[in-house]
Amino acid sequence: MENISFLLSEALAPYQASLGAAGVNGERLVTLRNAAGAIVIERVYSAAQLCDKRQLTDVVDGLHRDLMVAEGRIEPCVIAAMRNASQVDTVGRAFV
Repeated sequence: MENISFLLSEALAPYQASLGAAGVNGERLVTLRNAAGAIVIERVYSAAQLCDKRQLTDVVDGLHRDLMVAEGRIEPCVIAAMRNASQVDTVGRAFV
């Protein structure tokens, strides 16, 4: 899991990622801190999400999105609108 913490920190720089102790089912708390050491985001992820390459990519993508919201660079409603637009586009293509 040391490698996972390092990979998360590298992918989410300048934020520092740390993993909490494993829970009963192997889940772990991921904490992102800014340069001043303040906690910006805390999320719980399953061991599978952190150990599988594809799922870890999804974790990083989600954390990037959450950081954008936390930094005020994007509003949560914009994310919802983008998801809705992509679903409508996918449904529209199905009927073409």
